[in-house]
Amino acid sequence: MADAMADRAPRIGKAARVLQSLHERLRDAPDPAAAAHVAEANAPQMSEAQSSLAPPPPSSRTPDGVDVVEGREIEISYDGKRCIHARFCVTGAPRTFLANVDGPWIFPDATDYEDLSAIVRNCPSGALHYRRKDGHDEKAPPVNLIALREDGPYAARAELVLDGSPAGFRATLCRCGASKNKPFCDKSHKYVGFKATGEPETRKTPLLTTRDGPLDIRPELDGPLQIRGNLEIVSGTGRTVACLQSARLCRCGGSATKPFCDNTHKAIGFKSD
Repeated sequence: MADAMADRAPRIGKAARVLQSLHERLRDAPDPAAAAHVAEANAPQMSEAQSSLAPPPPSSRTPDGVDVVEGREIEISYDGKRCIHARFCVTGAPRTFLANVDGPWIFPDATDYEDLSAIVRNCPSGALHYRRKDGHDEKAPPVNLIALREDGPYAARAELVLDGSPAGFRATLCRCGASKNKPFCDKSHKYVGFKATGEPETRKTPLLTTRDGPLDIRPELDGPLQIRGNLEIVSGTGRTVACLQSARLCRCGGSATKPFCDNTHKAIGFKSD
């Protein structure tokens, strides 16, 4: 028995020393409630420091219902009435165009202004425009195009003159007849079941010697879009459908010869207003 006790003595002593060490560590540890109080007291100071590092809200104004947001190198304007939510902006420059947020959503300085210029030029509706402070603003396209969207609008790219007024270089124009924002598309085609191919047959028309210049678009009252100017109509995949210098394009949605008008608007009582 004495030998067994002697063998256990070193182990008991070691255990005692471990317990003593734990006791000292617990004694010297900070009180949890006090630590929480210190953290809470410091939290506002940390938040304020972090917020001071965040970029300030961009300077903006809203002339004539168009949001204009100014950055260091570039100014972005957004016309919500023309937007069809194609999402090229929020997917191409997600740090500049913030999706699904309340409050400011355009931050021009968050993307290189050269890259941002290219993203804005991809906006099919013309809802987005830019003005660069180095003077290198968007130029008119070298070829005037109207692309036919499958079951959707006309996508125009040209030096546009709409009903006598400059309208930028990009626009999506209604061809289903149901838009509440005519002549612009408002995506009503998706809700009225509009059907129109984006791949009509190619017409035999002579090539244009000049492919750019102003493209005059005049919406006729209760009728088609009257087009004058150098124009290439292309399919949704980019194939040339026709090269023209004047055309009447259907916008009632009922023509049997889409994209061209066949006067069906008269038979169905189409109203452009």
